[in-house]
Amino acid sequence: MKTPSIGMSAPMAREARPAVSIGTMTLIGVALLVLLFLIGPILIIVMMSFGDTSYIQFPPRALSFKWYAQYFSDVDWMSATWFSLKIALATTVSSTVIGTMASIALIRGAFPGKAAIQAIALSPLVVPHIVIAIALYLFFAPLGLIGNFGGFLIAHTVLALPYVVITVSAALKSFDPILERAALNCGATRLTAFFSVVLPDILPGIAAGAVFAFLASFDEATVAFFLSDTGGKTITRKFFEDIDYNLTPIIAAVATMTIVLSLVLMTGIRALERRTSSNSGKNKI
Repeated sequence: MKTPSIGMSAPMAREARPAVSIGTMTLIGVALLVLLFLIGPILIIVMMSFGDTSYIQFPPRALSFKWYAQYFSDVDWMSATWFSLKIALATTVSSTVIGTMASIALIRGAFPGKAAIQAIALSPLVVPHIVIAIALYLFFAPLGLIGNFGGFLIAHTVLALPYVVITVSAALKSFDPILERAALNCGATRLTAFFSVVLPDILPGIAAGAVFAFLASFDEATVAFFLSDTGGKTITRKFFEDIDYNLTPIIAAVATMTIVLSLVLMTGIRALERRTSSNSGKNKI
């Protein structure tokens, strides 16, 4: 006697699969259109950077790396790039240190005016940059801080600080305080417990805040436009000048390299988060 089949037949299995509704297909189509709208201009810029003509053209008639070579050989572009890199690196260090300490105080501390201090620390995300730029210009001009490293460092630290506070605060909220108390009960000091227990756990949050601080400084344009002069000019101010007076595909080449830099940094942060999660999982086992 034949044993009856337990599973469903192929036609029945196909009939059991839920059909994709018209609403779902419409939602997917709208999402793809929005994604194309956001990424399309970036792809156009990247393609224009490889053109061989002396003016911006899309699509390019031929592919060439001449504009990348001209960027690295141009004294003004290199000067603006190194100036922006120095400011961004210094801003990353200052905002990461200040933002991490501020986050610890805001998350773990209990003191008068805590809500007001937190609001002030995050206010650069809400206040328009044009307002901040005008205020900084009026305050820095009498002090001789226009167009120099110190003025940019102070201004960009203020702008980058909220990103560090947000990411580090989120990491501290997800940290289990029992681990730190266990280290203290074992004889560790507060400082030792922080560096050996707390810091490794919140390191991805600190690193993410540092990357956002670097990008916020390197890509900042509005404040840089007011604080720059002939002696100290950022790469974003150089962008504005070339768009007005010397519009060539070299601008597309610099924009493409900026995009690549941002993607590399964000990929590195993602890899660090995965590695930290993997190591914490092994330690729990």
